[in-house]
Amino acid sequence: MSIKRFDHVGVTVSDLDSAIAFFEKLGLEPTGPRVTIEGEFIDTVTGIPNARSEIVMLAAPGGETTVELSSFHHPDHTPGSTQALANEIGLRSIAFEVDDIDAAVNQLAADGYSLVGGIGQYENAWRMAYVRGPDGITVALAQQL
Repeated sequence: MSIKRFDHVGVTVSDLDSAIAFFEKLGLEPTGPRVTIEGEFIDTVTGIPNARSEIVMLAAPGGETTVELSSFHHPDHTPGSTQALANEIGLRSIAFEVDDIDAAVNQLAADGYSLVGGIGQYENAWRMAYVRGPDGITVALAQQL
């Protein structure tokens, strides 16, 4: 067995519209229409009987990797930790390289999304910040210097 490529990161959200808007502000674009998935396939894959979820795939520039946003209509979604910090076990962040971290942070702040900490600089190589998105999703933004 060998991995052929990295395909996508899946994120479950409570409000699909606001999550789509957030990721579009970062520059991702939907790769197709929103789709409702239900039936034997999703029940088998998720292990959730009678599951029904609406999903949309968004691609970063270049289109090599995508983010799958999913919102469950049945059963209701289960809230996660919206204030998770980097040391909490589990998937902690989705990272994107940006060309202007200050502009990206300011644009997201104007829409009510705040920094988890601050903008840090690693030597003369990178500037990076965590932004808290919809449902507490942590998005890492990094600018190479």
